[in-house]
Amino acid sequence: MYDLVLPLGHSPLVQRRRAILIISRVRWVAMTFAVLTPLWIAVDMVMFPWPLSGILTALRVGATVTFGSIALGFRNTERMRSAMTALALLLAIPCLFFIISVPSLANFDLTAIQQVFASGYAFLPFVMVAGLAVFPITFVEGVALTAPLILSQFGVAILGFPLEPFNYYLGALWLLALLAIVATLAGMSQLHFMTQLVNQAAHDGLTKVYTRRVGEELLDVQFNSSQRSGLPLSIAFLDLDHFKSVNDRFGHEEGDKTLKRACESLRKVLRRGDIVVRWGGEEFIIMMPNTTGVGALNAILRLRELGLGNRPDGEPQTASIGVAEMVADESADWSELVELADKRMYKAKKSGRDRVVTLNEEMITDSAPMTVAAS
Repeated sequence: MYDLVLPLGHSPLVQRRRAILIISRVRWVAMTFAVLTPLWIAVDMVMFPWPLSGILTALRVGATVTFGSIALGFRNTERMRSAMTALALLLAIPCLFFIISVPSLANFDLTAIQQVFASGYAFLPFVMVAGLAVFPITFVEGVALTAPLILSQFGVAILGFPLEPFNYYLGALWLLALLAIVATLAGMSQLHFMTQLVNQAAHDGLTKVYTRRVGEELLDVQFNSSQRSGLPLSIAFLDLDHFKSVNDRFGHEEGDKTLKRACESLRKVLRRGDIVVRWGGEEFIIMMPNTTGVGALNAILRLRELGLGNRPDGEPQTASIGVAEMVADESADWSELVELADKRMYKAKKSGRDRVVTLNEEMITDSAPMTVAAS
């Protein structure tokens, strides 16, 4: 429920998927309005006197150009900030159109038939608020996006433009608020469905951690984000020691249970924002955003203190671990960072297993808490 109310707790994968979906729908809606908006110019020219028809035509031309700019100017993005900016601009166009067109229409004496066509302009906020239902949004985002449209309707009612009776505007305001609630709930439902779908497809069925395919995508997201922000990004490459012997001696069912226990221990130690990926059979990558090498080492120390569960024979399951950090290791891309952590993991394994090789050339073993070794 928290993730449906506020956008702050979404995983990077959900944010990426949501940004892609929102921007694609924004561009589609913007292009549709860019085509349909100018088609009504002919009706305005026929139905309304000059200079009112000229004002409405200018508004439609401006809206068409702006809709087209959104459709063509915003490329597919994986950043939520860009996607929400595009969505806000998409809703701002009809809001401004409504604010300008309704007072303009109210300043002219219109016939009964002209009044009918003029009333259609009052429905613009309703159309855009209803359209918000196709976007996966949180409750807070729904409130922020619909507020300008509701306030514009409220402003028209307070200023008392004679296009419609005052009680009509009040009734329309109430209906618009209800529609905004329904559209926001529909958007939240879409977000919930998308989140569930992404999480189910992204997680390994056995261990419930991310799959390698999704892990590579998340590494790309986290690496690029860290590069833009200048914040550190640490990863740990973890390989369970002598795991093949578990399958050989006790069977694959016991091997699966051992993997599950190890992943449960990982989840207990790591923070909410840390990411665990099943890289291979018994190999795992731990992503720790905004974490220095020292911070990553502290996390690994907590993991070693807690342990990775027991093997079927009651012996503790150990692991060989290599740690790397983007800034300190001057990695050019995420694959280079993973390769470096992998090499350090292999060094830990070749040095006797059940130890950690870190980026500052420290090796942690069972017998000696800190032993210097060449990395």
